[in-house]
Formats: sequence, C-alpha cells, structure tokens
Amino acid sequence: MAKDAIVVRSFAFRSGELIPRRHAYPDEGQNVSPALSWSNVPAAAKELALICDDPDAPTAKPWVHWVIYKIPPSVAGLAEGIPADATELTQPAGARQGLNSWKRSGWGGPMPPEGDPPHHYHFRVYALDAPLALAAGATKEELLRAMSGHVVAQGEVVGTYRR
Repeated sequence: MAKDAIVVRSFAFRSGELIPRRHAYPDEGQNVSPALSWSNVPAAAKELALICDDPDAPTAKPWVHWVIYKIPPSVAGLAEGIPADATELTQPAGARQGLNSWKRSGWGGPMPPEGDPPHHYHFRVYALDAPLALAAGATKEELLRAMSGHVVAQGEVVGTYRR
C-alpha cells in the first residue's frame, strides 16, 4: 500500500456531512449519482475503481450502493448523474459499472430505514497497479477478489444520510 492516500472529495457534500436528498433512492430522492473528484493518484496506477457502501445497513454485510471499475488513471473524477442503466460508460471512457445490493447496475442512492441514526456512505477510490479482467456487471465481492494484491493506494470520502 502506498504511503500517500488518494484524496477523494464530493461536490455534493463535505466529508462527514449529509448527502443531499436528490441523491437518495427513488421515492425519497431522484437517485442521481453525486459528482466526485480525486487527486494524489500514484504514477504506478494502471486503473482506478470505486466502491460505495453503507456499513450501517441492517444487513449481514455492508449495503453496496455503487461499483465502478476500469476507470482510466488519468481521470480525476466522476460527473454527477452517471446513467445507472449503463454498464459500459462513455464518460469516463471504458469504465464499467457493477451491481449494487439491489442487483442493479449503477448508483443506488441512500434509503436507510426510517428512524435509524444517520448511516455512513463510504465512497472508496482504489488505485491498481494492473488492469482488471472483469466484465461489466461485477459485484463488490468479485471486484475485491480481482483487486487483491493490486491496490497501490486508496482514499475515501464519507457522506451521511438519515430519514
């Protein structure tokens, strides 16, 4: 693991603060993926990946909200509103979206149970020293297995949400 962490930011919220309602799951919000940026990616990076999950979910494993991989290392972020139904992206070119815990491609926004304390949504960006051989539609577990031994740096931004 590299000593210097990737610096991850969101244009929608500051680390530790509330994710705006527009990014929440349908019926609560518009399910629009938030814009993210990152810096301090090591020169050794050949590919980037992103996982967003909620470890506060009342499930055995963290609830997965977003999986993206094959992001070119020259890309410094993701625009707001990446189409959830697109498994292979044109922006950033070549990136692929995996499956979230709803077993759907793309972003699935926050929707914790009503009355729960705030849930924490970890947006983790990983720099990899080799390109991954993963087809579109991989799960978080498949991505983590493929990344094993190839992560040279990572960073995260955490947003919260409460209903």
